[in-house]
Amino acid sequence: MQDHVAQLKSICKIYQRHKSELAVHALREMDLQVPRGQYLAIMGPSGSGKSTLMNILGCLDRPTFGHYLLEGKDVAQMPDSDLSRVRREKLGFVFQAFNLIPQLNVVQNIQVPLFYQGVHRRKRHVDAQEAADRVGLSDRLHHRPSELSGGQQQRVAIARALVNKPSLLFADEPTGNLDSKTGQSILTLFDELHAQGMTLILVTHDEDVAERCQRVIRLKDGYVDCDEAGGSAKKVVAKAK
Repeated sequence: MQDHVAQLKSICKIYQRHKSELAVHALREMDLQVPRGQYLAIMGPSGSGKSTLMNILGCLDRPTFGHYLLEGKDVAQMPDSDLSRVRREKLGFVFQAFNLIPQLNVVQNIQVPLFYQGVHRRKRHVDAQEAADRVGLSDRLHHRPSELSGGQQQRVAIARALVNKPSLLFADEPTGNLDSKTGQSILTLFDELHAQGMTLILVTHDEDVAERCQRVIRLKDGYVDCDEAGGSAKKVVAKAK
């Protein structure tokens, strides 16, 4: 039996526009399973439901109807306090804007999620150093964000997302603020994390980025319009032949 990190069952998300009776159906009866260790890209035009789907998968929003099983537990109707704990302990997020704290150095920025988990200071420091080393920043621990390149800042953001050893790593247009060469180095890092067994879900509009993934979900009007093998999966099949 395949081990699924995330399972969506008949998920609907409806937004009621302010001072209007018009209801916006952002997601419609969506079923989706994400096996452990998969590298998944979510694509689609503006308004297709990409951000809504990522917010629900990332426990940043709740579905209006349906069930979301994260490692077997239905988190769709969890109390806010429990949902916050799930986000802290199970999920990691990397965004287009690096969202680093300018007053803190690299190792301190990476420690932030552990601070909110109440992890002891010494362990926070050790875990942050390990995460920095994992993304190739062991020689930049005491630099502040303003002293780093864009690619280095994104690596700090990735290390911060990895420091709590999440079950799922989300990346929302992670190379959008980077030049092409730097963006490629970040994508190579994601490839390496996937090869190490990490489950990644990436939202992108870039076909070249999606081509690196195992699987590509294309959304349209709140539905899964297409569920196909990505470029990395096709290469594995071709190699096997």
